[in-house]
Amino acid sequence: MSQATRQTLLQRKHPNLSLPEGNLTPANNFTKISMKTMLSLAFVLTAFLTLGVVLTAPVTDTGKEKKTAKESTLKNEGFDLDSFDLDLDNYGETLDITNYADLYDYGEEETKIEVGTLPPPSNIPKAIQNERLNPSTEPGEEKDEKNVEADEDEKETLAEPSKPSSVVTPASSGPKSADPQLFGQQTEGGLPTCLTCVCLGTSVYCDDTDLTTIPPLPKDTTYLYARFNKIEKIRATDFAGLNKLKKVDLTSCSLSWIDEDAFRTLPALEELIVAENLLTALPELPTSMVRIDARLNKLRSIGIKQEAFKDLTKLQFLYLSDNRLDYIPLPLPESLRSLHLQNNNIQSLHNEAFCDKNDPTYIRKSLEDIRLDGNPINLSLYPNAYSCLPRIPTGNIV
Repeated sequence: MSQATRQTLLQRKHPNLSLPEGNLTPANNFTKISMKTMLSLAFVLTAFLTLGVVLTAPVTDTGKEKKTAKESTLKNEGFDLDSFDLDLDNYGETLDITNYADLYDYGEEETKIEVGTLPPPSNIPKAIQNERLNPSTEPGEEKDEKNVEADEDEKETLAEPSKPSSVVTPASSGPKSADPQLFGQQTEGGLPTCLTCVCLGTSVYCDDTDLTTIPPLPKDTTYLYARFNKIEKIRATDFAGLNKLKKVDLTSCSLSWIDEDAFRTLPALEELIVAENLLTALPELPTSMVRIDARLNKLRSIGIKQEAFKDLTKLQFLYLSDNRLDYIPLPLPESLRSLHLQNNNIQSLHNEAFCDKNDPTYIRKSLEDIRLDGNPINLSLYPNAYSCLPRIPTGNIV
């Protein structure tokens, strides 16, 4: 079939198809298409190559800068770049960090001394030491007899092991090792007072320690607190020689008896507290007393000596409440400020109990606190007995 026939058939089948003029064979058509494709590929490759050159140029510069900085650092640190191959393949072998410290000189190491390896102190005589430092014998000269003996003594001294000058042995823990001056004498329990009690300065605290007697106290004791114990009796020798003792507190100790001379010879005693006991009488007390507290006992008027408080010119507080007194113990010192006699058996009041009947202008300014409540007495019957007081006593006024 000829070319013209083919074009006619195609034109009939596809009337809208425009065919190029001239001879168009399939071979010619394929050649034109291949040339266009090659030109397009060439253009694309050229564009990629140009872009690659532009992108790789800064990377190369940065690598050079990093390499230059690394070389400078290695030079400053003392590495010889000529003897090192900085290759990523053998980088770990070239820079061995295990012996990195060997490249530096850290100076002379400190001498290590192990415990027990120190030599014994030198016992060499000074004369021999001086001879060693300043030898007077010339080479070839013979030593005299003294030098020979000194050398022999030196050898014997170095050969013998050093002996400790003294052996320290632990102190025994028994009560015999306690210092009496520090802890006081031993109590009935076999321990010093300041181990049974608590000693703080010059104060001794023996509260609730099941004591049955007064323990031996240090000579400089000024305050004793021995409350809530089982001390039934105070002996005359319990406080002997305690010239600095100022206060004794024996509250609630089941105390029933105090020797007459137990406190009389204590020149500094100011406070005696024997409340909540079983006392029926009070002993003689020193004139230095300031406070007497004998509340909640079994005191009777017969158990308090006549004029027992007259000479106590420093007494300010007298507490005798909750006892079995029948009358007010007279005379009372002028220094008294507080008198508590409540809950006794006082039935009458003397006109001169607090005032001076011979001086109607007399005023007793210091005595401001008197309690007579709880007694079978009518205070309104004895107005002259408290007319000199700044305050009327507390009690029954019917």
